[in-house]
Amino acid sequence: MKKFIYIAASLLLTINMQAQDRKMPKQGPAPKININKPETFTLENGLKVMVVENHKLPRVSYNLTLDNAPYAEGNKKGVSDLVSAMIGNATESISKDKFNEEIDFLGANFNFYESGASASGLSRYSSRILELLADGALNPLFTQADFDAERTKIIEGLKSDEKSASAIAQRVQNVLTFGKEHYNGEFTSEETLKNVTLQDVINHYNTYFVPANAYLVIIGDVKVKDVKKKVEQLFGADVWKAATAPNLTYNDPKDLQYSQINFVDVPNAVQSEIATINLSKLKMNDKDYFAAILANQILGGGGEGRLFLNLREKHGWTYGSYSSLGSGKYISKFASTASVRNAVTDSAVVEIFNELKKIRTDLVSEEDLKNAKAKYIGNFVMQIEKPATIARYALNIKTLGLPEDFYENYVKNINAVTPEDIRNAANKYFLANNTRVVIVGKAADVLPGLEAMSAREKMPIFYFDKYGNKAEKPAVKKEIPAGVTAQSVVKKHIDAIGGEKALKAVKTIFVTSKATIQGQTLNMVTKISNKGLSFSDLNMQGMSLSKQVIGDKSGYQSQQGKKKDYTAEELVKEKKEAVPFYELSLLTDKSIVLTGIEALNGQDAYVIQAGTTKYFFDVKSGLKVGSENEVGEGAQKRKMMTTYADYIDVKGVKVPYKTTLDVGMPLEFITQEVKINEGVTDKDFE
Repeated sequence: MKKFIYIAASLLLTINMQAQDRKMPKQGPAPKININKPETFTLENGLKVMVVENHKLPRVSYNLTLDNAPYAEGNKKGVSDLVSAMIGNATESISKDKFNEEIDFLGANFNFYESGASASGLSRYSSRILELLADGALNPLFTQADFDAERTKIIEGLKSDEKSASAIAQRVQNVLTFGKEHYNGEFTSEETLKNVTLQDVINHYNTYFVPANAYLVIIGDVKVKDVKKKVEQLFGADVWKAATAPNLTYNDPKDLQYSQINFVDVPNAVQSEIATINLSKLKMNDKDYFAAILANQILGGGGEGRLFLNLREKHGWTYGSYSSLGSGKYISKFASTASVRNAVTDSAVVEIFNELKKIRTDLVSEEDLKNAKAKYIGNFVMQIEKPATIARYALNIKTLGLPEDFYENYVKNINAVTPEDIRNAANKYFLANNTRVVIVGKAADVLPGLEAMSAREKMPIFYFDKYGNKAEKPAVKKEIPAGVTAQSVVKKHIDAIGGEKALKAVKTIFVTSKATIQGQTLNMVTKISNKGLSFSDLNMQGMSLSKQVIGDKSGYQSQQGKKKDYTAEELVKEKKEAVPFYELSLLTDKSIVLTGIEALNGQDAYVIQAGTTKYFFDVKSGLKVGSENEVGEGAQKRKMMTTYADYIDVKGVKVPYKTTLDVGMPLEFITQEVKINEGVTDKDFE
């Protein structure tokens, strides 16, 4: 089972990371851009309506957007999440089931959220679709049962994120960049969610879901005069009372006085999450907007970006490195990011800074600029035929103060950008000496190299916890108590899960478990015999993704239909590991080394090195709580951390019922059933 977990993790990592590279469209002649202008009218309550007739296809789309100013939710952070989760579930006149049944019958798509709603479908049903949209948005039914269910669901998601280095990184980046009191810096927690009541949700909806700053964009096979009458009937002042949402103001945060590293220790992290950040006040109507977005494209806009070509293609340190530049009415940020192997964290930071320096000081080549322009123009032309895009463009012109011909001139303005414009924009928006470097990773592996780099680059390191609070420098190595040896640690674990005699009495073990990835359920079935035989299968919707069979005289592994037979030498190695409790072999293995004590999930654990594998045993309980190994090959090789929890007694032997794989994203397998000395025969391994 141990070996199969590594194989399965390698497969899942490949599935998750594949198809990241995209070929850039070839540049053709500059297209002539014609965007249909909306006919507009405003209702008495303040709702602005924009209608674009398009009779090419018998379809219609509606998009209701509330352009309210952003706000902080304070100790009730999460109330807007709950509004989004609950609105549209049912209305005062239609139950949730009836509402969904009618949507399915119409073949329409509906979305409801705290700041608006959208719907699309066949134009022959346009009137009913708009009625359902209005009913769901303006007459939501908020019940205690629905509130409790949705809050529990969000809390469970937060608990899962607590183990994710990438989720922790995103949270800390925003906290440190904007501050906890700022709407961009605050974060939802279990504590803040538990402060929220059903009445808070209702109050929030009544306060912010109002028409003064609302826009309804309608595009498709409709007539303006017909739509206007229907909109006035469904969204008029008699139905949607005139009101204005609060317009709170916030002081903009400031960039750092000098560049620094902000480090967060996540002991179970198998890779470091790196982000170099500075604030951005770029607006779409700024003169240098097009130069700025092209500069970002060249630096880190995709597989052709310099960060990607450097950190992935040249060095093989990451699956991808990118940059992003925020723009809009309100303050945002510029960030260059990468998830890299622990051992190269400091080197990756240096290379990111090298690329930032290069684009700020050297003129980009005509070829690089031409390719970036082609990418933007190609994407623009492909998107412009979509109703959702036209709706967004129409809305942007109104809400962002853009010129009426902004999108007609989009291609012309892109093509007008020069290499000098790129350098000027990079110097303005990509800071060099005021950069916050946020690193979330495993201190024991990362800090020594970071400290050397910090001294060399004169960039101080400050430490924070996973919520962005100041913290002490983590202790990366603790003294091992006298008398504790590798064998005594392993024995303590064996005793804790049942004892050597009980473990040796286990002839076979049969385990079924489940996990969820991207909304899909993964099922894992594992059968192991103490004869050195094993069978493991990872499947989704009945289709095998990865399988390993270790038989008496032969064995194989298959991934996505590709089968590989083991050589005689490989089979010997696999059979050695194909046992119910591999720890029994560690007990007599004199080559294993107790290397120290490290923190894992907030608890101290003894670390034992056995070949290329690290095992972690809780100092207090003795239970094995983790293991670390490498998956993948060549430049794709990555460390994988597996953690174990929720040990449950099965016939006198304790087995972990929660196994979490982390290869850059956490994947939690929950054991469904364990059978000991039953349900397994030799035929399972043929």
